Amino acid sequence: MIDYIKGELTELTPAIAVVECHGVGYGVNISLNTYASIQGHKEVKLYIYEAIREDAYVLWGFSNKQERELFLLLISVSGIGGNTARMILSSLTPAELVDVISTDNAKLLKNVKGIGLKTAQRIIVDLKDKIVKTDVASQSSTLGLGETNSVSKEVQDEATTALTMLGFQASASQKVVVSILREDPSASVEKVIKLALKQL
Repeated sequence: MIDYIKGELTELTPAIAVVECHGVGYGVNISLNTYASIQGHKEVKLYIYEAIREDAYVLWGFSNKQERELFLLLISVSGIGGNTARMILSSLTPAELVDVISTDNAKLLKNVKGIGLKTAQRIIVDLKDKIVKTDVASQSSTLGLGETNSVSKEVQDEATTALTMLGFQASASQKVVVSILREDPSASVEKVIKLALKQL
């Protein structure tokens, strides 16, 4: 079992980080929160969850143990897979997610792409007691989203690519991203993706 990978960050998109460790480059799926946390770092340490299936061997990486614990809690809910859990953790910070679950805020949770009201309610019912019993609630902190100085075209391309990797159609993603950047040309990649996730 891999607990964490520590090494040089050789490639980074809002959906995937490639970490080189002892000559091996590990492609790790990440959330937008983790992307914001490790952006600009040369050396990183990602806490890992391994998803081993018949047709795939997938690594999920997190900048801290609290986000990994939340991810594990989310995928324990019936109907929530890795990509949906990542979508939730890309739309809400760990602190916001803990707050949403502990305050029964299904209305806010169902705003996440792919989460209907019934699924949101199931997540809250299944995880409310579990979150109280863990140290996630007390240790979870809001991860700040760093601003980037990239020009709009670079932000547009990176945001569109990330949304496509998350499963959205490229044309629809690009249309929404362009619309967001038109209103806020200085928006960071993280901000654009967060806004796009609410519109797609």
